[in-house]
Amino acid sequence: MKHLEQWGILEENVSLENLNTYKIKTKARYLLHPRTVKELQEFVSVAKKENWPFWVLGNGSNVVLADTMYNGVIIKLDQFKKIEYNDNQVVVGAGVMINYLSKDIINHGLSGLEWASGIPGTVGGSIYGNAEAYNVSTFHYLKDVTFLNQNNEIVVLNKEDISHAYRTSYFKEKPGNIILEATFVFPDGDKEKSLLLMQDRLQRRLATQPLDYPSAGSVFRNPSKDLPSGKLIDDLGLKGFRIGDAMVSVKHANFIVNLGNATGKDIRNLIKLIHAKVEESYHIDLTLEQEFKDW
Repeated sequence: MKHLEQWGILEENVSLENLNTYKIKTKARYLLHPRTVKELQEFVSVAKKENWPFWVLGNGSNVVLADTMYNGVIIKLDQFKKIEYNDNQVVVGAGVMINYLSKDIINHGLSGLEWASGIPGTVGGSIYGNAEAYNVSTFHYLKDVTFLNQNNEIVVLNKEDISHAYRTSYFKEKPGNIILEATFVFPDGDKEKSLLLMQDRLQRRLATQPLDYPSAGSVFRNPSKDLPSGKLIDDLGLKGFRIGDAMVSVKHANFIVNLGNATGKDIRNLIKLIHAKVEESYHIDLTLEQEFKDW
């Protein structure tokens, strides 16, 4: 893998500890920050031709990384931070943090993302996993998505043509596409009301989620709205159970926290144990919301 710097800002032998919210101490041989779609396309073209391993990392808030060094290229789209307003229509780059966007649209007199305040994900990652809270999802105000398909072609799809469901989407089910930007249409808002609602959502997060330790959000999807995964895990007495420094949060049982030196293996083994115990006790096959990254 030579001359990667021609396709963006290049870092070598990079620690990923601060690039994943579990704070797993692992590394990557290369970290590439493409500055333009053209650079990204050119890199992808060469990488596929040369069989270079690569994958796209958002804010690292929904992944469990492997402990060994990734001997390939991790792409960060943190240079893709465009936000363009045209009345109620907003075009947003994949690298924009969704909690930043939630504040920005309020400052432009719009509303609809108050639920996303405090969520540590990018817009691209939020579309990928259809992030949601308080019965409002990323797809709710989405109009279309621009992405590189598996053939490295730029494609624009309307929301109606993108399959999506509770905390998942076409992009998560069919890996290999790279989200570049998206267009949203947000309703007019009242700045004061939106700021109060945003503050309420933040306070609820602080009250119910273990934000004092590194974690990656909800581990499992809820089997149904009336049956939260956290309650199933809590009822099994698993709060506080730990493997190494990976522990089931005592504040919210559907969160695993890193007490300091948890490895990716610790977290994976704890997730597998929880899944097995829930299946054994309730005959419910919980769907993992987080993704294991193997290399």
